[in-house]
Amino acid sequence: MGHSEKGGCCDMRGMLSFLMLFLLSKKSMHGQEIADELEKRKGERPSPGTIYPALKGLKETGFVSERKEGKTIMYSLTAEGRKALKASKEKFCRTFIGLF
Repeated sequence: MGHSEKGGCCDMRGMLSFLMLFLLSKKSMHGQEIADELEKRKGERPSPGTIYPALKGLKETGFVSERKEGKTIMYSLTAEGRKALKASKEKFCRTFIGLF
């Protein structure tokens, strides 16, 4: 995506896992809730083809767990996910503090 597309905003795909960990640190959510929250923050709704592979990757790394509630799959942050989020926040701050 070029600079002039989507209102001149940089591509935020690299931040998806970080944002998902952050959202799940607040409460357990299902995929559509995560998409809703990401849409509020980014201004565009990520597709299921973006959300679910990212959740699968977070689950495979042990950062997210899932449980079924009827037909709905709820995602939660694990203890490892909390550690990863803390480390990511620290790295983000070291990288971007003072930039603005």
